[in-house]
Amino acid sequence: MKKTNKQTQPAYRPIPVVSADVNVGLRMQEVVLRSKNGLRNVTPASNTRSEKQIIKENVFTFFNLIFIVLAAALLIVGSFKNMTFLLVAIANTVIGIFQETRAKRAVDKLTLVTTGSLFVMRDGQRIKLRTDQLVRDDIVEFAAGDQICADAVVRAGQLQVNESLLTGEADAIIKNPGDVLKSGSFVISGRGRAQLTHVGAESYAAKLAQEARRDVRSTKSDMMDSLTKLITVVGIILIPVGIMLFLRQYLSSGLNLPLKDSIEATVAALIGMIPEGLYLLTSVAIAVSCLKLTKSRVLVQDMNCIETLAHVDVLCVDKTGTITEPTMEVADVFPLQTERFSYQDIENILSAFYTGEEAENDTARAMSEQFSGRTTWTAVRRIPFSSSTKWSGADFGENGRYVVGAPEFIMGAYYDTIRENAEPWSARGCRVLLLAGYEKPLEPSLDCSAVTPIALIYLNNLVRPDAPDTFKYFAQQGVRVCVISGDNPVTVSEVAARACIEHADRYVDATTLQSDKDFDDAVQRYTVFGRVTPEQKRKLVHAFQQAGHIVAMTGDGVNDVLALKDANCGIAMASGSQAASQVAQIVLTDSQFSAMPSIVAEGRRVINNIQRAASLFLVKNIFSLVFTLVLLFVGFPFPLQAIQMSLISALTIGIPSFFLALEPNYAKVSGRFLRNVIRKAMPGGLTNIILVLLAAFLSDMFKCPEDLSTMAMWIVASVGFMTLFYVSQPFTKLRVAVFAVMLALMIGALTVMPSFFEVQAIHTPCLLTLIILILACPTLMYFFRLIFDNQMRRHDLRMAAKELRPKRRRRSK
Repeated sequence: MKKTNKQTQPAYRPIPVVSADVNVGLRMQEVVLRSKNGLRNVTPASNTRSEKQIIKENVFTFFNLIFIVLAAALLIVGSFKNMTFLLVAIANTVIGIFQETRAKRAVDKLTLVTTGSLFVMRDGQRIKLRTDQLVRDDIVEFAAGDQICADAVVRAGQLQVNESLLTGEADAIIKNPGDVLKSGSFVISGRGRAQLTHVGAESYAAKLAQEARRDVRSTKSDMMDSLTKLITVVGIILIPVGIMLFLRQYLSSGLNLPLKDSIEATVAALIGMIPEGLYLLTSVAIAVSCLKLTKSRVLVQDMNCIETLAHVDVLCVDKTGTITEPTMEVADVFPLQTERFSYQDIENILSAFYTGEEAENDTARAMSEQFSGRTTWTAVRRIPFSSSTKWSGADFGENGRYVVGAPEFIMGAYYDTIRENAEPWSARGCRVLLLAGYEKPLEPSLDCSAVTPIALIYLNNLVRPDAPDTFKYFAQQGVRVCVISGDNPVTVSEVAARACIEHADRYVDATTLQSDKDFDDAVQRYTVFGRVTPEQKRKLVHAFQQAGHIVAMTGDGVNDVLALKDANCGIAMASGSQAASQVAQIVLTDSQFSAMPSIVAEGRRVINNIQRAASLFLVKNIFSLVFTLVLLFVGFPFPLQAIQMSLISALTIGIPSFFLALEPNYAKVSGRFLRNVIRKAMPGGLTNIILVLLAAFLSDMFKCPEDLSTMAMWIVASVGFMTLFYVSQPFTKLRVAVFAVMLALMIGALTVMPSFFEVQAIHTPCLLTLIILILACPTLMYFFRLIFDNQMRRHDLRMAAKELRPKRRRRSK
């Protein structure tokens, strides 16, 4: 009798493909059958790491392995109290697991809430379901803005599809019945029903994602990349330097320390080199930040964007849904051919144009609500609206052919004939549409000479109440706001002015921008860009980036997807198209643009505080590494014990850094992360090295080398508190409290339990020397701070001068 393996995957039986009626869809028993046999559209992987991965990555680290090896060495020689660094390592690991798991659960919960939904036919009923509730063979309805959630075949209707997320090509592709739809692409325009053919892990997009997942960690932010490089360098140096230091102290004729003393000194030096809490602090701070944003209904889909937000200096926004309310209303209709078309004729045409058609965007919804009268006309052909052409059309057979859209695009060279009736309304901030007759058969390309203007329709957009205050905030923070819209530039400029966007009167029609140089010049001169196509939005983002800016892009429509994808940080409104939410790094689940200041502020807070805390960690690392290298050539043992290094690390670095990392700090971030951190850490590290070396030479000169460990303990602790004093400025009540408590704990530990921390009474000459060295600490550190600050100032001046010089840019063809 064969034994069964309980861990094997369930054996699903094959389910034959059925061609369901496009108006009926699958029966419920067919849906249940497919669900039970693994044919649901459930993707196998989450955007976040699993809890098992989080635990594994926090426990099984290189430095945790080093800690275990060092603890084992101390255990062998019976130096038990010097193993207290394990408590810090365990605490770091537990805190990291707890915070990352907590953030993961919150993000996963919000991700489920924001999962896309589509209309599907089931038992003849048109119902809306989440995409993960769909099954193979379902008849799903796709419209403009929807992302294709699984591989499918078009069964009815016509769609214009963009496959740029899969192929990199931005051109729209027409999909007719019988054509294949690839998951991961999105619908630009049109409406149709398709039958799902491959779902879940079997879909095209899922297979691509699985392949790409191998390199998921290759694109780290500057901060995480810098930390990874730093830790890699330390890891490479650590082992050979540790071995050489041990051999030098144990076998050198000048030192010849006992085995126990040699191991204790080596362990103390290596612990000082390891930035054990720095990487953890960074991960925890970012995880806490994501959790904080999640509670504000902001979904962070890429944790690296937290750092990007801190550096953003250009914010590109769309007009509709960002500056203005997403809904529109028809304000007026202005007939242009009163002798041929009365108000009733115009209303009849527009009713036929919009009645029975599912609205594809906010403009179409407003028109459908206004013109919803009964009609007997039937469209024999329709051309769906496209962001690139900016018009839609319908052929009603003997009743005529008509187009509706942007007047400039429909009239082309003949626009001047209606300009005086259109632009005054645009200047008032209205969206202007043109209804026109068309004398030729409808095709995707329009012959402007065959157009007969019939009426202008004016639509209103209300500015969001919170928009002015939001844009004033960005102006105060030195973030330039630019409006990129497909609407008339005059209209957009007026709306931008009402929203208190600085320099809103500087506008340009994007149809006049042709070459790369035009785009480069435009981003320097203009604030408002109108009549922008989706591809031009992307070009404008690239032009800002070429000019050295860090760009955040907000949007909610299909026409924003390409720009959202290529911006340094894409921010989508959840109320907009599903495709926009899929490609953005951040999704505003409540679609409230007023959340933007808090998002940018959160990014700045995290990065500023991590930079501040990181400088605390590196002071100890710089001292331990450089001092150990010096000891390979001089006849001194490493002066500190592991227990002493653990105490100093906990009270001057570990505990204060976690308080500092969670404080408000909204100043604009500038410069490179590692350069900023090293500049702040070097004065403390160099001060430590010089003063401890002086203590070593003087204790040897005074014939009391046994006092060196206690002297070094007090010196390194003093420098640690001096560094903490500098990075805590300007002082707040919390910072004063943290500094005072840590200082009291340090003094208490060294005076109440001196023997436990290997602190002993020292001889009078060494005591006087120690007092002088501690008093010299502030002056010496101030001297080094002046040197590094001046060096940084000169560097900033050189960079500023370089920015003022004309740039020669090379563009890829």
